[in-house]
Amino acid sequence: MSKTFSPARKGAVQILTQVLGEQRPLGEAAARLDALAPPDRAAAQRLATDVLRGLERADRILKPHLRKTPGLVVMNTLRLGTVELCTGGAAHGVVNDLVNFTASGKRTQQFKGLVNAVLRKVAAKGPEDWQKLRTPRLPKWLRGPLVDAWGAKAVAAMERAHFNGAPLDLTPRRDAAALAKATGGEALPTGSVRLPGGQVSALPGYDAGDFWVQDAAAALPAKLLGDVTGKRVLDMCAAPGGKTMQLAAAGAEVTALDLSEARLKRVEENLSRTGLKATLVAGDALTHTGIYDAILLDAPCSATGTLRRHPDLPHLHQGEKIGELIGLQEAMLDHALSLLKPGGTLVYATCSLIPDEGECQIDEVLLRHKDVTAEPLNAPWIEDAWRSDEGGLRLRPDYWPDQGGMDGFYMAKLRKA
Repeated sequence: MSKTFSPARKGAVQILTQVLGEQRPLGEAAARLDALAPPDRAAAQRLATDVLRGLERADRILKPHLRKTPGLVVMNTLRLGTVELCTGGAAHGVVNDLVNFTASGKRTQQFKGLVNAVLRKVAAKGPEDWQKLRTPRLPKWLRGPLVDAWGAKAVAAMERAHFNGAPLDLTPRRDAAALAKATGGEALPTGSVRLPGGQVSALPGYDAGDFWVQDAAAALPAKLLGDVTGKRVLDMCAAPGGKTMQLAAAGAEVTALDLSEARLKRVEENLSRTGLKATLVAGDALTHTGIYDAILLDAPCSATGTLRRHPDLPHLHQGEKIGELIGLQEAMLDHALSLLKPGGTLVYATCSLIPDEGECQIDEVLLRHKDVTAEPLNAPWIEDAWRSDEGGLRLRPDYWPDQGGMDGFYMAKLRKA
């Protein structure tokens, strides 16, 4: 038996151990694997993502084979093997690789027999059992409020969307049809281009800056501002820069504001690749000054609408900071309106599925500011099912089920008298 093992599988176990043991975000954990070659690091992140999506099923399949739960590294090794074996992985390669990996660690080598025995049992019957298990559910702290807001049937559909994962969405700098033709993607009704996946930097037009990666739902708030040609526009929480690039490509004079200088560096890199220009400002949104024709506030939030892409989120917190975030969103809305010139427009957005971070914020800001109204939204790409009572748009992961879904998002457009 060869004693070598896949660096991607080792990296996946390391990522899982950081996410589940240290509550470290998946992307941050993957970035720490700087010793891995980029293809191996990308494969490790993909494997870890698959495990996090299927964690509930993996643990149910493993439970009958374990008298007691082993340490986290060994448990994550078993979870990785289970997910791979149950979703088409070749038994010989997966089992041997993970046994060799277990044998290579001083703290884990004593468990190589356990890993070998358990994974061989999983290989025999696991794929059949996997298909019989329910779609993994959201954690109780999140599932309960979402069932209250949208109903059990809708939440079950969202969970299916989360389990299926997300395709690759691109925002074209110019023409969506041309980008779809060049990349072999599908032009969506909202103007994004969707592909099943793939290496972004290898796509035609990447080096020329013809597109950037952005979920189809995340691309819509900037569109709600309408014609911004020559207008002074503030992108209030700008990083990683997708909305900044949309506004700059539409002809706006954009100020991209973000609290984090490191995150603004990413905005700068994206602008450089696409040849677009914006003024970058590192600072606190609550103390920023100036007067703008239009403002886009994609506020900090629970990010519960992005679980299709970020299945680590339920493992990073228990919703304990959502109340704090709601207070921050309220303060940001009030301050943003003070920076808006009379007659100006503000689009408020959050990638949250929780109404307190979306619909309720708009209800309350309209009560606090008598000189502000909700603008009617009449863009041709808006579907009736998205409209909410207070005049905004509510997007959910279970929408567009036959096209691969979308992130959960809320957005509304306000006008100052």
